[in-house]
Amino acid sequence: MKIRGIAATLLLGALTASASPTFAGCTLGKLAELPVTMSGALPMVTAQINGVDARFIADSGSFNSIIWNTVTDDFHLRVDPLPYELIVRGIGGSTLASYTTVKRFSLAGIPLHDVQFVVAGSGLGRDSVGVLGQNIFRVADIEYDLANGVIRLMRPKDCNKTVLAYWVADKQPYSVIPIDWATSRDPFTAAVAYLNGAKIRVVFDTGASRSSLSVRAAERAGVKIGDSEVRSAGEVFGIGRRRVQSWIAPFASFKIGDEEVRNTRLRISDLAGDADMMIGSDFFLSHRVYVASSQRKLYFTYNGGPVFNLEAVPLGPVQAGEPGATHPGATPVATAAGGTPPAGSGNGAAAAAPAEAAGTATPAETLDQPTDAAGFARRGAAFAARRDFEHAIADLTRACELAPNQPDYFYQRGVARENNRQPFQAMEDFNQALKLKPDDVPALLARSALHLAARDPTAAGADLDAIDRIVPKDADVRLPLGNLYGRAGRLESAIYQFDLWLHDRGDNPHRSEAYFGRCRARALLGRDLSKALSDCNHAVRLEPTAARALDTRGLVRLRMGDFDKSIADYNAALSLQPKLAWSLYGRGLDELRKGMSAKGQADIAAATALAPLLPEEAKRRGLEP
Repeated sequence: MKIRGIAATLLLGALTASASPTFAGCTLGKLAELPVTMSGALPMVTAQINGVDARFIADSGSFNSIIWNTVTDDFHLRVDPLPYELIVRGIGGSTLASYTTVKRFSLAGIPLHDVQFVVAGSGLGRDSVGVLGQNIFRVADIEYDLANGVIRLMRPKDCNKTVLAYWVADKQPYSVIPIDWATSRDPFTAAVAYLNGAKIRVVFDTGASRSSLSVRAAERAGVKIGDSEVRSAGEVFGIGRRRVQSWIAPFASFKIGDEEVRNTRLRISDLAGDADMMIGSDFFLSHRVYVASSQRKLYFTYNGGPVFNLEAVPLGPVQAGEPGATHPGATPVATAAGGTPPAGSGNGAAAAAPAEAAGTATPAETLDQPTDAAGFARRGAAFAARRDFEHAIADLTRACELAPNQPDYFYQRGVARENNRQPFQAMEDFNQALKLKPDDVPALLARSALHLAARDPTAAGADLDAIDRIVPKDADVRLPLGNLYGRAGRLESAIYQFDLWLHDRGDNPHRSEAYFGRCRARALLGRDLSKALSDCNHAVRLEPTAARALDTRGLVRLRMGDFDKSIADYNAALSLQPKLAWSLYGRGLDELRKGMSAKGQADIAAATALAPLLPEEAKRRGLEP
């Protein structure tokens, strides 16, 4: 299925796009410039649906532009079945798609009419309404300048033998590689790279929050899942219902073009499709990339910093990408170092074009240095996505100075400061954002989490109650709202939020989190234990290696008096996380109730050593030896 109108309208726009003559008669027109704000590690672009702002993930790994089926009602869009069966595949499975027609759609200031979108997926809790895919990014050459917060659609003319990395200074190194010919059936940007010397097929995917390697490609490079240096790194998910196990492994060399990254670590998972590796937004943030479809080449330069930055990122699910899928996702995961900077001079153009044809195209204007608050904010968000919080805070401070009435800039700086371990300054920013916009849900959510970290559940609860009043009943934010209510000890409120969120989310991979949260709240309350057991069974089935779900099911069974099965769940949880204090404490209670006094006391003592306040919390919940 094609999106009617977008490609044609954008190409007509190129007739009046800015252009400048360059070497040997080459001109490079700028067809459209899309401002990009990084949300975590995902590039977000703002468009308009029937006059209402809507944020999309810029996803070069998606075959088509997609609107989530969970937001069509918000925009009063009618969803119709396709005249043929279209299945959208992704990490964790697939889903059946439909379509909708947007009467008025605006992108990059260009108004479009009666634009059709595929409807599929749930959005996975991200602040987006869908993705912009390859049916847009294939209409022209495209430049991904994510470090500066911009994607540019470019129209070259008479540039077949010209180096299109127009931003490079004299003698600045760059790489150029051939790319596969993109078709409507295989529209992705694909090329060849080398991993530990083994040839692999890579797909460039801005919608993947971290680069990911297939199991089969890792094995060709001499790395197997069972090797001693390979370790588990949680689960990844995409548009499918299931979560997929992933691992982190060291690799001696990753080489693409004239650039080589040595002694790096890469994520491994079961990718769908025939790609050996998805090159995600981590690579795009550390490089400036020009996809010259007009030449079947890809140019890139290195910006600095780790290429595959797996350092200092909390363990948990991560969005992963693959061809033919949409895959926005959750928080990136890993704990290993990002590898050394690229080696090699990088100028691969000399072999790609005759010497007499060499030259560098230069468009009419660039955006290398911000000139306004929005530009500083976008670049600051890109620094934050690379976990360079010092530069992120500096840019966002400049944005706040230039636009002191813009609450989002204070919110973004607050997030950067919180990640930079500056909680008091972060609280000041969230307070200012909420002074400017009292119903700002992201700022309320962030401030409530800070209140909880400061052990102030009353203030946190006030912010959570405000969100509960503001957002629709089916809002995605109900899931984090439930989690935060649980942390605040408001367990009945947590259950209510999980109830609302779980309604009609049968294909969302975050269901395991919601089932777990609702089971945990019921288990701690000691109420509706049969419902709690059902919830925990769902969570364990969806995440069989999740210690938290096994631990909580052990608590449910302890309360139900099924001590043997409770001990079995606690044993399984402890085999995954040996220092899980609640599992040790609960197993100790089981053992005491079975007359195994010595074992029980030993487990309770071990739990108390790990978490000295746990016995007091357990007593409040009616769980005493």
